[in-house]
Amino acid sequence: MKRAVPKLNGHHDAGGPPGAMLSAFNGGDAAEAGAAPLADDEAQVLRAVNDDVEVGNALQAYLRDIRRTPLLTPQQEFDTAKAARAGDFEARQAMIEHNLRLVVSIAKNYLGRGLPMSDLIEEGNLGLMHAIGKFEPERGFRFSTYSSWWIRQSIERALMHQARLVRLPVHIVRELNQVLKARRALEALQSAQGAEGRVRAEDVAQALGRPVDEVAELLAYAELPSSLDSPVDRNGEGGESVLDLVADEQAIDPMGLRLTHEVEELLRHGLASLNEREREVLSGRYGLSDREPETLDVLAIRLKLTRERIRQIQIEALAKLKRNMVRHGVDRDSLF
Repeated sequence: MKRAVPKLNGHHDAGGPPGAMLSAFNGGDAAEAGAAPLADDEAQVLRAVNDDVEVGNALQAYLRDIRRTPLLTPQQEFDTAKAARAGDFEARQAMIEHNLRLVVSIAKNYLGRGLPMSDLIEEGNLGLMHAIGKFEPERGFRFSTYSSWWIRQSIERALMHQARLVRLPVHIVRELNQVLKARRALEALQSAQGAEGRVRAEDVAQALGRPVDEVAELLAYAELPSSLDSPVDRNGEGGESVLDLVADEQAIDPMGLRLTHEVEELLRHGLASLNEREREVLSGRYGLSDREPETLDVLAIRLKLTRERIRQIQIEALAKLKRNMVRHGVDRDSLF
């Protein structure tokens, strides 16, 4: 076998209009020898790929290449799979090449989940190759039926490990996949009926027989976090990002800082108007002048007064201080 399995070299290069790729698939190479007719499911794959803004030259070439490879007949598949299982390298390559379109048809269902189409195909191909090593044609099943599970598992594992900043527990991922599968089925039904609007969480919950709040919570997990560098166009001018609109809670408010300094200055003047014992009691009780706050008992021992007398001095000093600061325009409610 001369032709190697077509591969995607990591992330594709930007370029190549999606419309041109769709045209090439539908008619551009149709006359080439060995090109299989385009099935309805493949047309759906092309529409999904066509909507992917990350489609580029590498992906375009890859899809055109696998489009040329016809599907195997059941007998060809049986013979080739049997030879691959016996260790025939060329037979294994043939099994891979003739089923790459199956990977694309499955991978397109996972678009919008955090990985580009090229990565989804790569992960699906890994599942396909693993399935070839496990497939037993003698059991009578078609390879597409058997391999689909391995392809989906490989893609879903990649989404779980690579697509999220915060990984979800395995059981949540499984439940999320069930909900998303149900939503896709409802969207397909809605599209076939010509209905408009998005499928609601209530519709998915009814289809699955699950509480609406559970379905809504699972669908929230499917939302991908936005980048702080995402552009924001508020006035039609652009040039801003989400980060520009996020408040800095650690930033210093110039007006608030000025008011704080003014109140501190008034507080110093107010304390200066008290007698020495009153200043000592307030400074000790409220930890003024970088002191640690003290209890009534500690102050009573240190000043050699009763605890009750310390409390009385505190009340009297506070009353004097408040009157003094209110006269200078400080709001009474903001004091102590």
